[in-house]
Amino acid sequence: MMITPGQLTHDQIRQFYRSSIPVKLDDSCWSQVENSHSVVLNLMQQGETIYGINTGFGLLANKQIPESDLEQLQLNIVRSHSAGVGELLDDSVVRLVMLLKLASLARGFSGVRPIVIQTLMACLNQGIIPCIPSKGSVGASGDLAPLAHMSLALIGEGEVRNNGETMPAAEALAQNQIKPLKLGPKEGLALLNGTQVSTALALVGLYDAQQCFDAAIVAGAMSIDAAMGSDTPFDERIHQVRNHPTQIECARRYRHLLDGSEIRNSHRDCKRVQDPYSLRCQPQVMGACLELLNHASQVLIREANSVSDNPLVFENDQSILSGGNFHAEPVAMAADEIAIAVAEIGSLSERRIALLIDQHLSELPPFLVNDGGLNSGFMIPQVTAAALTSENKHLASPASVDSLPTSANQEDHVSMATYAARRLQNMNDNAATIVAIEFLASAQGLDFRLPLKTSPRLKVVLDRIRVLVPFYEQDRTFSSHIESVKMNIVCTPLDAA
Repeated sequence: MMITPGQLTHDQIRQFYRSSIPVKLDDSCWSQVENSHSVVLNLMQQGETIYGINTGFGLLANKQIPESDLEQLQLNIVRSHSAGVGELLDDSVVRLVMLLKLASLARGFSGVRPIVIQTLMACLNQGIIPCIPSKGSVGASGDLAPLAHMSLALIGEGEVRNNGETMPAAEALAQNQIKPLKLGPKEGLALLNGTQVSTALALVGLYDAQQCFDAAIVAGAMSIDAAMGSDTPFDERIHQVRNHPTQIECARRYRHLLDGSEIRNSHRDCKRVQDPYSLRCQPQVMGACLELLNHASQVLIREANSVSDNPLVFENDQSILSGGNFHAEPVAMAADEIAIAVAEIGSLSERRIALLIDQHLSELPPFLVNDGGLNSGFMIPQVTAAALTSENKHLASPASVDSLPTSANQEDHVSMATYAARRLQNMNDNAATIVAIEFLASAQGLDFRLPLKTSPRLKVVLDRIRVLVPFYEQDRTFSSHIESVKMNIVCTPLDAA
């Protein structure tokens, strides 16, 4: 895959994340990288004091470092900052971190030599994936600890997974004929500064949330038909007068999915005036969720193409400027938006499950099973959905509003972006499980409506579910069926959507 620094797209990032395709940088980037490095060398020769190049770091920025110790300075920052803890990040996430760091350095504002970028790209393309602990970043001076663990691999220290096998980095580099880096001025700092870990985690959280959103729209439409709900609330005229584009789009999706339903046509003259909100207000709620996901998508693609280390090198006027692009507040707030959307997607889905199992609301057999009493049917799957919904509500509490000063109060406001993004994996898994339970419940409800049939588009999804899980004639274990539907329906693109 050809990468032009500053021009990454979501399609490219998704493709890269889901496969192990090699990457190549557009040749046009190398002159800017070399010119940026020349600025660093020129200013050093002029005796300039430059943060992180010939000074200490953080509160130690006023400490001048002798020229003889500059290489050791860069080595020390990588070693000292490798203080991450917890479970390791998934290899696919680490690969995305490496891609984002590669793209950022290749913009040519970081002052590193081309060999730094080339070594990182060689490791990425040859399957050398650094072992990065998932915890230890507050998203302030970038993702310092996790990026330090990434950088260890480039200098032949720490551990990596080499095509799936865990081994010392030095051994993996030797096997692939890659020379360990000897870090030059600013290069350790440039590798460690940046928001690439929190951004990679947030992007993965976004893509999973978008997939779950699409699945929940389909599950919601199936629940409408299973409960013999009305399609009047999705009339375009209703949504046009409120003028929220995402609400209008969601209403269109429900109309599209329900079009041609025999079930709907069978009760157009029924006495029910209005459906419960979990059916009727889906465009309003899901439209608001889509609005959040769309905004987060815009923020994160900008961040993926940004330069977020410090200080930054500007060739045009031969200057090196210290700033704060490493502060991950935009990523943290985007991750919080995703979290709120995911929590609401799951919450609304759980309410529809509860509606379907309630005979007074759905007019279906109690708990969606024949011979109730002997059989408990969908009683406990709804409890599972409720448990996961409650968990997601707690996890959705904003992380970006928290801050703990670090580095002796030099870094006195932090973003907590890495946690904000990391929690999305758990939340998305919970929400996908809830929607899987709804698919099972709505499929059961639709089968109870036979011989009346749902719409042709929803019938395709129902048939896919029934290939995986047969109709519940009597009680049997649910867990494996929930997992199967989650992986094969919720987490797989549905043409009906």
